[in-house]
Amino acid sequence: MSRNDQVMRQWFILRMLERPGGATIDEIVASLPGDYACHSRTIRRDLEALSVCFPLFTESVDRRVRWKLMEGFGHVPALRFSATELMAMVFTSDLARPLAGTPIKESLDSALLKMRGALPVTADGYFSSLEGWFSAAPGTHKSYREHRDKIDQLARAIAKKRTVEMRYFTAARDTTSRRKVDPYHIRFVGGALYLIGYCHNRKEVLIFAIDRIISLTVTNLPCQMPLGFDVEEYLRGALTAMRGSETIDVELRFDRRTSAWSRDRIWHPSQTATLSRDGRLTLRLQVADTPELVSWILSFGPGVRVARPDHLRNRVRETARQIAEAE
Repeated sequence: MSRNDQVMRQWFILRMLERPGGATIDEIVASLPGDYACHSRTIRRDLEALSVCFPLFTESVDRRVRWKLMEGFGHVPALRFSATELMAMVFTSDLARPLAGTPIKESLDSALLKMRGALPVTADGYFSSLEGWFSAAPGTHKSYREHRDKIDQLARAIAKKRTVEMRYFTAARDTTSRRKVDPYHIRFVGGALYLIGYCHNRKEVLIFAIDRIISLTVTNLPCQMPLGFDVEEYLRGALTAMRGSETIDVELRFDRRTSAWSRDRIWHPSQTATLSRDGRLTLRLQVADTPELVSWILSFGPGVRVARPDHLRNRVRETARQIAEAE
């Protein structure tokens, strides 16, 4: 049984122990969803493992041993937050706006609502005033309100290690295809959600935009992320979410005006930035050679010049020419 199965089963057990009266081992066994059904000996081992981290206790009721979570442990008492803590809560909520309509955002909103409800009335008023003068804009992003079910299904497939079947629209080729994918990881980057997984059609790990998954079915086919696969390493050369077959050394030189607002930003983990005495920025980075890179460079307008490599400079120049001549 996988580690994810154990974690999800123990989470379900904790939910039962939070209820008034707790639960017996037999009640837990009878209530477990089919996917997590197991023997009472397994539940006993789970309870022993949980008792290391949580204040569990037992009591005899009608000659039956009932397991319980210490009263009050599952409920946060009224807290007095500092101004900066309140600001951080508001900031977190604003940054999560691109995930509106998804279970992730709903859980965050629920947690913030509970914390806000625990505040004294005076602090709640201050919280409201903070919202009036402090906010965070998440920038350009996609809407995922209509993709809630797909995100739920993918999360379940990843937890249960199950292959998914999906119809996927590939924007670059303007085609729709049917695919079997072993889902590994969901990544939120650049205002969009992506699925990273092994594509049975292409026989390689690929990145799929979740909003371009037209339909999705979780199968009963088991799958496994390869031992040693690292998501961060897999995405190391990507500027945001596009990977290329080749990583190139890029050197960009900015004029003074563009340097003034771009010099302190982190564009990529590999970057090194140097500033000349006259305030001109030179940015060096190692990134995948993709159309995304060209678009990013063009976003700086005439304030940047590609110093190297030559083929990238030529592609940027040609793309700019096509934009200028487009009708």
